[in-house]
Amino acid sequence: MDLLKMLQEEFSLKAYQVENTIALIDEGKTIPFIARYRKEQTGEMSDTVLRQFDERLKYLRNLSERKEQVERIIEEQGKLTELIVNSLKKASTLQEVEDIYQPFKQKKRTRATVAREKGLEGLSDILLEGKESLDKRASEYIDIEKGVENEEDAIAGAMDIAAEIIADDFDLKKLLRDIVFRESILETSVKKGSEEKEDFLTYKMYHDYKEVCSKMPSHRILAVNRGEKDDILKVKLEHPMDRILSLSGKKYIKSEIHKSHMSLVIEDSLKRLLIPSLERELRSLVTEKAEERAIQVFGENLGNLLMQSPIAGKTVIGWDPAYRTGCKIAVVDDTGKVVDTTTVYPTAPQNKVEETKKTILSLINKYDVDIIAIGNGTASRESETIVADIVKEASKKVSFVIVSEAGASVYSASELGEEELPDLNVSLRGAASIARRLQDPLSELVKIDPKSIGVGQYQHDVNQKRLAEVLSGIVEDSVNKVGVDLNTASFAILQYVAGINKTIAKNIIKYRDENGKFKSRKEILKVPRLGPAAYEQCAGFLRIKESGEFLDSTGIHPESYKNTKMLLEILKVTPEEIKETKGQIISQKSSGLDLTEISKKIDIGLPTLKDIIKELLKPGRDIREEEGGLAPILRSDILKLEDLKEGVILKGTVRNVVDFGAFVDIGIKNDGLVHISQLSDKFVKNPMEVVSVGDIVEVRVIGIDLNRGKVSLSMKKG
Repeated sequence: MDLLKMLQEEFSLKAYQVENTIALIDEGKTIPFIARYRKEQTGEMSDTVLRQFDERLKYLRNLSERKEQVERIIEEQGKLTELIVNSLKKASTLQEVEDIYQPFKQKKRTRATVAREKGLEGLSDILLEGKESLDKRASEYIDIEKGVENEEDAIAGAMDIAAEIIADDFDLKKLLRDIVFRESILETSVKKGSEEKEDFLTYKMYHDYKEVCSKMPSHRILAVNRGEKDDILKVKLEHPMDRILSLSGKKYIKSEIHKSHMSLVIEDSLKRLLIPSLERELRSLVTEKAEERAIQVFGENLGNLLMQSPIAGKTVIGWDPAYRTGCKIAVVDDTGKVVDTTTVYPTAPQNKVEETKKTILSLINKYDVDIIAIGNGTASRESETIVADIVKEASKKVSFVIVSEAGASVYSASELGEEELPDLNVSLRGAASIARRLQDPLSELVKIDPKSIGVGQYQHDVNQKRLAEVLSGIVEDSVNKVGVDLNTASFAILQYVAGINKTIAKNIIKYRDENGKFKSRKEILKVPRLGPAAYEQCAGFLRIKESGEFLDSTGIHPESYKNTKMLLEILKVTPEEIKETKGQIISQKSSGLDLTEISKKIDIGLPTLKDIIKELLKPGRDIREEEGGLAPILRSDILKLEDLKEGVILKGTVRNVVDFGAFVDIGIKNDGLVHISQLSDKFVKNPMEVVSVGDIVEVRVIGIDLNRGKVSLSMKKG
């Protein structure tokens, strides 16, 4: 297997890109570092493509290793043939390798192994060859001591061996797998006695349902799997058995002499061994694909959420709503510091509305509050009604916004939450988290287990290890895209910086606490366990605004400082001028220049030169604003479901994107659904082609269900 050639073809890359990227990965370079600072070597591959490349590289290496393993095991058994060697060479998946290995595996005691122990393998060979009548030879294999008491016993044992041989046939399995995977129909029905179960109606769509299994969308596969797990649905697969039996017969029925016996053997082999095995494989494959899709959806939603623009320079009240226990309030200043907390009781059963208004208005005046961030959990809309009145009565302009509180309780009860806010009880930490995630979504959300953030579908049903890997990669890419202020960064965000693990992150915090703010990037090398290799990886992603070296506050890597200073000499520009003009002077001086020629002069690659200029154009920029990260809609009034009418046009914020559409917050209790068929006037295959989490969209109300509290929306213009 030519690994390089395969990767080249699969990813449409040039040979140098594949070779260089593999070398960088093998050297231990992180994906964010490779994507940002090794563009010349990779041909400017994105972090997304690099992660896919890395995964595929690992798979192909595992495949190659497994092929060698299987070949060695079969050779040790003295059964290796040229045909097996060639089949292994051609195998392109781990499943194919396992199919080749299947006949040579040490098996548990099966009906076939018992028959072999009785010495019936020879009779089985006669049966499979089809040249002699089995009845005539069966008597030769009677052996009372071995439990073969008569001809019927001998024939039955021989048939068991033949059935297993057919089931292990690599070529037949491959042929039938294609048919089963392509044509088999999945049918669901209600399991007897499940009518009384709480979630019975949740699966109403699947009470009597059928669809070609391989064509089922991922959310339906996962829904069926969950219904089966909840013991509500019964699932079976229907196959084109007549054709499957016919194809198997063509291969194994060689004459009329053994037709009657072989027909029974084939039927037994298929129904007892091969088809159940293929069914398990098919269910496993479609589930794996569905899970991968669910993980992908979650990952994209998470990435978009993390890249939302921060609302900087605002003092925010975090409002964690509740009924009996009261609404928890945290005032967070424009630096993210909690300056005050309290608990108010405006909701049932206390209903202390006026007292609550008085308390909140006092906090607004005392701390010059700009925004009230209300968590979207229990009692959210009741709280919103009260807040809408409060902002009207306030002596200054105050807005409010509904913020997803998914994961806030997880953070509140975590070690990190306790470490960061030791003076606050668990419930008040949640209110602080709600406020902070409005101020800076990325910095706050990295503190929470990604799968608790609530922007996915069926995230608790998928492979948790795989989910964690993908989501961790998304967080890592987001953190490194934005960059991190080394002198203010929390442990939570530092651990996601390229080259920095949890131990180094703790050491950075400790060093900073003991020595004060970092004065330069070079000073990072004094942190224990942070050696030259880690420094190379992390330096470009860490910002130090207090440094005497202007470039330390940019995304320019220290390895390019010399080249950058040569560029500034060519442009005749000083760092002071860049700061004073906020990068405009770079725009003026670099306009119309031959960048290819300059890259040669300063001995640096053209992609890196372009990145350097981009950094100098907007020193201290926040990439989240550039990449379209929109701030949430700030409101001063509320909307009730009863206020809505079909045809009304509203603006809303996309809260979640799934395969069947998008959920949009339009300011009522429940998010409205824009079904995939309503996302555009054009056909939409994937909702993410049209919308992303955090997008501000214009929607039209097309359906209202007052009883269920549900609203159907459309983004169609026609």
